Amino acid sequence: MDTRVVKPEQARIFMEGLEVCREYFKTDLITFGTSELQPGQTGAVDTGHKNSHEVFFVSKGKVLLRCGNTLYQLNEGDAQLIPPGEPHQLTNIGDCTALVTWSLTPSEYI
Repeated sequence: MDTRVVKPEQARIFMEGLEVCREYFKTDLITFGTSELQPGQTGAVDTGHKNSHEVFFVSKGKVLLRCGNTLYQLNEGDAQLIPPGEPHQLTNIGDCTALVTWSLTPSEYI
C-alpha cells in the first residue's frame, strides 16, 4: 500500500443530517474520517455497522453521543468504542464547532 497525504478538500464529503462528514481513507481493512457539527446541531442516526467496531475521538469541542438507548457526554480528547451493529447519533452540545474523528474496521462504511 502506498503512503499518501489527503487534505480536507480531497476527502469524500457527504452529509448525515446536519453532520458534515469527510471520508479520508477507505480500504478493505479500515475506514477513517471526520464529522463536523456546529453548536446545537444533531447528525442523522447511523444504524451501525454489523461486522465492525467503530471508534469516535473528539478532536475539538463537546458532543453528546447517543449509542443505543444510552447517552454519553464526550469532551475534547475523549474516545468511545461503539459495538458492532449499535445505532448511534452525535449532537454538538458545546459553544464551538465540534470535530469528531472516526474509524472502523473491517471497512463496511457506506
